Amino acid sequence: MKIHESAEDYLESILMLKEKQGMVRSIDVVNKTGYSKPSISVAMKHLRENGYITMDREGFISLTDAGLAIAQRIYTRHKVLTRLLVYLGVDDETAAADACRIEHDLSDTTFQKIQEHTEKYLKDEKSKQ
Repeated sequence: MKIHESAEDYLESILMLKEKQGMVRSIDVVNKTGYSKPSISVAMKHLRENGYITMDREGFISLTDAGLAIAQRIYTRHKVLTRLLVYLGVDDETAAADACRIEHDLSDTTFQKIQEHTEKYLKDEKSKQ
């Protein structure tokens, strides 16, 4: 099943928030993304219906295994691409914003090559120190 880019972004945001603060509610996603409460409410409903998240009675969001797999995939891409762009001389803020746009559209093959190159570059840089 193909997941929309916006759903990938929501799942990634939930993962990032969970890593940062432990527990996540819809309002946290609103604050992180800047989207309206109604928009996030609809998005969370769709993610729940498609089996990517669960929500307990207190409103805390958890990623299902399927949701976590997608979130980790996108977040890994985001981190690697951001790192690569920074190494190329792009400032941190621009690199993160550009990585967010690129992370969804790269093929797995292209991303794999970028990741391998970035890791090799890091390893080479550490050995020079």
